[in-house]
Amino acid sequence: MIVWYKKDILSKTQLKKLSEHKYNCESNSLCDKLLQPWWTWLVNQTPLFIAPNLLTIVGLFVNIITSLLLLYHAPDAKADAPRWCYLSCAVGLFIYQSLDAIDGKQARRTNTSSPLGELFDHGCDSISTVFVSIAACCAGGLGYHPTAMLLNCATAIILFYVAHWQTYITGVLRFGKFDVTEAQLCIMAIHLVSFFFGPEAWHVRILGGIQIWFLMASFSLTTAFIVLVNFAQTIRKGGIGKNGSTVAGTSIISPILPFLLVVIPAFIISEKSRSQIYLNHPVLYLLTFGVLAAKVSCRLVVAHMSKSEMNLLDSGLVGPLILFLNQYFNEFFNEYYILWIAFLWCSYDLVGYCSTVCLEMVSFLNIKLFTIPYPPPLKANKSNSRK
Repeated sequence: MIVWYKKDILSKTQLKKLSEHKYNCESNSLCDKLLQPWWTWLVNQTPLFIAPNLLTIVGLFVNIITSLLLLYHAPDAKADAPRWCYLSCAVGLFIYQSLDAIDGKQARRTNTSSPLGELFDHGCDSISTVFVSIAACCAGGLGYHPTAMLLNCATAIILFYVAHWQTYITGVLRFGKFDVTEAQLCIMAIHLVSFFFGPEAWHVRILGGIQIWFLMASFSLTTAFIVLVNFAQTIRKGGIGKNGSTVAGTSIISPILPFLLVVIPAFIISEKSRSQIYLNHPVLYLLTFGVLAAKVSCRLVVAHMSKSEMNLLDSGLVGPLILFLNQYFNEFFNEYYILWIAFLWCSYDLVGYCSTVCLEMVSFLNIKLFTIPYPPPLKANKSNSRK
């Protein structure tokens, strides 16, 4: 077994509360209802010996690989990638969406539902959000508009974080009428447009000279604004804990601090860079801070499910720190190479954290991560089932 951290991440109290966690979700998604027949058919074709978490991780790998193929061919988010890259991204996202939707159904079919499944699912979602949003910006022609690209990628990551922040406050994961599924379908459409017509299609002027990319980006930001306004209402009402606190009994605004330690350095380092590191290497830059944000999002999910406080500092912040120090010393080292080091560190830290948490839960719950008993056990733990 690979040991990433020298000491356990989760305390015995956290592990106990994680094992007692019950999934609570409310969905008003319009497209979920339309896709349910497809998902039901798909899960019924899935062999009972396949573990739910295996479905999720396979979908994530497909999603990451197809996104990386596009990002490899367009590292500056401007180059025209081969048309098949856009098609592969659309197909990869569809595969991830489908497998992500049926993992909970598979867990119930095989009577293997557990809190680990929910945690694993949300962790994969946090990582997928980063790659999908950056790939969508590349396909949508936002590389020529770096500010819009930065805002749209940041928006996707922020909305994911806010969704779980709201869950930390209310104890319920809520999906609106236009939410994850709808956003994924829109991104698939973006990739398909670029596949058939090329990314230059997004620079066609319509409606009196407005380019299509601007309408697309404006729609994304407007939707995000509406979500944030609704979230502000949640903050105003308070949480379900004592005196309006979170499920952990902590301040409802406390989760903003760890996230600000990701967002603020991302903007400052970009603005202070003499070599214009973000403008010249937007994909690598967004991947670096996106992976760090995914780690913080995973920590928030763990805090919610274990009803525990979320620590302010994160070991992944070493990545932005070395970028900052290099700028402080007048970019003594080539900033591009330092950015690569930061990305590799943040990625290593994310994988290490997720692996360690999963292994600790597997040990505590006495279950396997990617294999399940076959034939399935007779009784299902329905109270902990996800989705």
